[in-house]
Amino acid sequence: MDNSILALLALHLTPGIGGHTIRQLISHVGSPENVFKIPKGKLASIPGIGKARIEWLSQKEGFAKSEKILTEAQNSKTKVLAFYEKDFPQRLKNCYDAPVLLFYKGNANLNSDKIISLVGTRKATTYGIEQAQTIIKGIKNYQPLIISGLAYGIDISAHLAAMESGLPTVAVMASGINHIYPSKHKPIASKMTDQGGLLTEYAFEELPEPGKFPARNRIIAGLSDAVIVVEAAAKGGALITAEMANSYNREVFAVPGNNQRTTSEGCNLLIRNHKANILTKPEDIPYILGWELTAKPFPVQSIPELEQDEKTVWKVLSSGTEFMIDELSIRSGIPMNKLAGVLLSLEFKGHVKALPGKRFKLAA
Repeated sequence: MDNSILALLALHLTPGIGGHTIRQLISHVGSPENVFKIPKGKLASIPGIGKARIEWLSQKEGFAKSEKILTEAQNSKTKVLAFYEKDFPQRLKNCYDAPVLLFYKGNANLNSDKIISLVGTRKATTYGIEQAQTIIKGIKNYQPLIISGLAYGIDISAHLAAMESGLPTVAVMASGINHIYPSKHKPIASKMTDQGGLLTEYAFEELPEPGKFPARNRIIAGLSDAVIVVEAAAKGGALITAEMANSYNREVFAVPGNNQRTTSEGCNLLIRNHKANILTKPEDIPYILGWELTAKPFPVQSIPELEQDEKTVWKVLSSGTEFMIDELSIRSGIPMNKLAGVLLSLEFKGHVKALPGKRFKLAA
């Protein structure tokens, strides 16, 4: 059993400690294990750590529970993804409120080149369901990963349309994997583990509760390059997801609808308030996101005349298709605060292209 994952899970289960605080703790002491090893006095000097949290961290219950959860994960072929591992969704990792740990049962690549989230009302009309189906069929040749929330209405329609089109699809859950919600969708969820997956930040036996759904929505938004609101009322989870996507600097699309229908009111408001691109046909998605059907070969020309840091970044980019900005920082050895300026300079010079989700590649 991986001691680092065990310690991270114990932190994840600590009452009142969120992902930001956990990352802050680890950055101060060097590893998840060290959080439980350092003296209480030194732990108390870290900002945001109160007496109640310190007392809980000093107990053994968290580790005992973590061991049981990891054993169940192994037995059920569920992956436990830590934020510092390469398999953790890198788009999500870059969000300020990202979880530090995820439970994942499935086979889809959570770092796929193209990832789209479709969300909408549980009370979907025939129009909304048809729109979801048309969108997914229209972009299937680009082979995106389709994300949604397994709920009634637009969510389940998106999952089913993806499976029918041969696309991988992942459901982000507001409960543990042992509690599929709604229960009516258990057969579909089971099939999705073979053609996509189930993803959650909650341990196996945790039940779906009202406060967990908005938290779930931030993961849906953070995982993807773009969020598509297919059909939505003026208030609800779909609009929360769209707001979060905007805060993460993701593209947002909304399907316009009849202004007499409450189920289109949310989409029309997003478009009116310039919080979403209007989506009238599937081709709008690859056009806005700059998708290409076939990957172009990387240039083999000699390194252009560049400054030393620019040359270092150019070499890293020339070794692969595209990179997240944090991976570029690690590979190039250039700090994030400096790297942003280097990338901007390379972009101005026409050598680098910026992609959604803080990804970069060499310009064609």
